[in-house]
Amino acid sequence: MANINDTCIGCGTCAAIDDQLFKVEGNPSKAKLIKQPEGPEEQKKYEEAKASCPVGAIE
Repeated sequence: MANINDTCIGCGTCAAIDDQLFKVEGNPSKAKLIKQPEGPEEQKKYEEAKASCPVGAIE
């Protein structure tokens, strides 16, 4: 199951990659997973965001 852990720093990289899967909100800013990735294209974007996260918060 896709998840974002507490190490998120709210940089927005994930949301920049796919704003249909991720959003950044709150104070302090944290990323949230809007929905679980479905299908190969969303899974590809999820994996790209996971690999791009500077703190490894996307699990």
